[in-house]
Formats: sequence, C-alpha cells, structure tokens
Amino acid sequence: MKKVLTIAGSDSCGGAGIQADLKAMSAQGVYGMSVITAITAQNSMGVFAVQEIEIDIIKKQIEVLYEDIEISSVKIGMLSSSEIIKAVYETLKNVNGKNIVIDPVMVSKSGYYLLKEEAIEALKEFLKIGT
Repeated sequence: MKKVLTIAGSDSCGGAGIQADLKAMSAQGVYGMSVITAITAQNSMGVFAVQEIEIDIIKKQIEVLYEDIEISSVKIGMLSSSEIIKAVYETLKNVNGKNIVIDPVMVSKSGYYLLKEEAIEALKEFLKIGT
C-alpha cells in the first residue's frame, strides 16, 4: 500500500486541510499520514482564528515519519508563514522527500487570509512555484 504524507493545517470543521486530505487518501486506498502546520478554529460559516505550530515540532513530525516509514509522496497545503515554509522545504530536502505536490492555500472560502502577505515571496522562493 502506498504511503502518502500531507503537510497542512487542521480544519476543526473537517471540510478542508488535514482532515479532508486524509479522507481523500482513504477513499483512494492509500495510507495517509499528516504533519500539522497550524490549527484553525472554523465552522461551516468561516475561519475565526489560526494558531501556528512551533517550527521545531513541524520539522520533527516530518523527520520521525521519514526515519520509520517509506513515504511515496507528499501533498503540501497550508503553510501560513515564511518560517514554516522554509522549515518544511529544508526538512523535506534533508529527508530526500520526493513526488511532492504543492496546493498552496492562501485564502479561505470565507475570505480569511491563511497565508501571511509576507510569506508569498517565501512560498515562491522556497517551494519553487511562481516566477
């Protein structure tokens, strides 16, 4: 069975983020794992707050998974700050992550900014998207 890692925010409502990724992975018959970058307080009406996870914990989540499990591919979602973007990029590079899909999450459906404005350039630079 293929093992897929999602790196994203947690959606307390279950309709997006880690929760939605794991549902999709299960439906496709792959074993899903997660690295949480932020926790959101949201419901069906919108996002009301975001709390980022500490950088060291984000890095450690990735490292310990790669130490123990052969990960087939990685899906990246919400990375809200330049520091988180850089940490994820560097850690995936160090563990030789492969088959990486980037689905940048910038603004929620309700209009809440999930990617800090200062992080847009970091997203382009560290994850090699855009110009």
